[in-house]
Amino acid sequence: MAGKPRTSLAHVLDVLGDVLLEPVTDTEGRLRRLDGVFIHDPLDTSELPAGAVVLCVGVREPGEVVRLLRSYGRRHAAALVVRQPVLATGEVLDAANEYGVALLGLAAGASWTQLAAMLRTLLAEGDIGDASPQTLDGIPAGDLFAVANAVAALLDAPVTIEDRASRVLAFSGRQEEADQSRVRTILGRQVPEHFTRGLERNGVFERLYRDPAPVYVDPRTQDFEMDMPRVAIAVRAGDEILGSIWAAVPSPPGEEHTQALIDSAKIVALHMLRLRAGADVERRLRTDLVSTVLEGGSAAPEALARLGLLGRTVIVMALGVADTAEPAAPDDVGRMVERHRLTDALSMHLSAVRSRSAVALVGDIVYGIVPVPGGQTDSVDRALRLASAFLERTGRRAAARIGIGPPADDIVGLRHSRDGADRALRVLLTTGHGRRVATIDDVHTEALLLELADLAAARGDRTTGPVARLLHYDAQHQSQLLHTLRCWLDAFGDVTAASATAHVHPNTFRYRLRRLAEVGGIDLADPEQRFALMLQLRLLPSSTGEPAESLP
Repeated sequence: MAGKPRTSLAHVLDVLGDVLLEPVTDTEGRLRRLDGVFIHDPLDTSELPAGAVVLCVGVREPGEVVRLLRSYGRRHAAALVVRQPVLATGEVLDAANEYGVALLGLAAGASWTQLAAMLRTLLAEGDIGDASPQTLDGIPAGDLFAVANAVAALLDAPVTIEDRASRVLAFSGRQEEADQSRVRTILGRQVPEHFTRGLERNGVFERLYRDPAPVYVDPRTQDFEMDMPRVAIAVRAGDEILGSIWAAVPSPPGEEHTQALIDSAKIVALHMLRLRAGADVERRLRTDLVSTVLEGGSAAPEALARLGLLGRTVIVMALGVADTAEPAAPDDVGRMVERHRLTDALSMHLSAVRSRSAVALVGDIVYGIVPVPGGQTDSVDRALRLASAFLERTGRRAAARIGIGPPADDIVGLRHSRDGADRALRVLLTTGHGRRVATIDDVHTEALLLELADLAAARGDRTTGPVARLLHYDAQHQSQLLHTLRCWLDAFGDVTAASATAHVHPNTFRYRLRRLAEVGGIDLADPEQRFALMLQLRLLPSSTGEPAESLP
């Protein structure tokens, strides 16, 4: 089953073309599918997927634009974005046409950060889900831009739909008919701070959230610069305020426009609720797809295709949280919220670097399936750096650890990569010795010892021989013969170093060493016995004792 079609350049220009982006060259490839947003960095040599949109921050000179068009064109980029004004010389146009790369100009005053976020949002629309969305009142469910245009047509005025924090969720056309404050709002996708502070100071938000009817805001009643009147209405779902609709109008609305705004608020509420529900559904769907892929059954290839990762080399990451606090119930709400927070944070972090990364919380583990450039020997090192950078950003409060599996080229390899990530994570959470990130190759021996301990426990094996006798003697006489043996073995028989670790005089340590050899019946000169003792000690619980039923 094929995944949902990717977003095209034409769709991006339809949504962002009026305000943020302007084609500088002919966009003959408007139907070309886009696959990722990347920021130009002359020092970055990472692989660029075909169909990428490259944001050329700080680039304006025609000669540099030509060089980048040729460079990224050979790497099959779909479009380059540079800051307006752009000098479209003949050489620039020829380079764009030769390599089939669209050159777009970013509007002056617009934020690169906002453009990147908006592009990633548009590109993510085709990731998963049904290609035929439901409709609400004749408009595709959740399409707030279509709703904004419909409301603008009813009110004959440019409209924005905003959330409770005055962030712009969608806007209609004809924004050029409004004032400069509205233009800055659209460019930044956020109402300017001085504007919101003024509205709050003058009681506009209080009236807006209190009254079910529209609120008219006259510039003459405001103590800050406001060129054009506004009419606004809160968007409600029962008692909850979801956001608001704002229209820039020349005069107070009449009865017909007032009723149209009231009716529109109800429709907008349905779409906003659909968006909220859709986000939950998408999260569950992505979790199901990632879980199916990691299980590696017959449905795994289809799930991998829907995630857009079929045929790509990937690495599995497994993130877990060490239990450093007091024991809590399995359904502890705080821990669950923390896991979801880490899931969202890891998803954002990985997607910013690897655009097709898939992240989901499966059980108590956050899994990431990360595409890596195929055929590169340093892919594991890159994954290590990526995971380490994430944990540095999240800080040590979460006590998170990340295990990394080997690269995988197919479903069988992916299952092996998941197993490796799980095993590495278990070592980090159990006997990590302060490490926060590791591959299975880094901790292979520790993983084998943990699995050997599992096997012994599953078979009901009991500690026997010299170690069992030393445990029993220590329990009866409150002595430390077993600890003495640990220190001696760890120091490779160096009595001076071992006695320092045990915090006793070397002569005292030699006496204890002779005593433990007698009690345990141990020949310390026998290498086979030393190896057996070291292995048994590694398999004991981390505490100094052993469950009573295992003692002779």
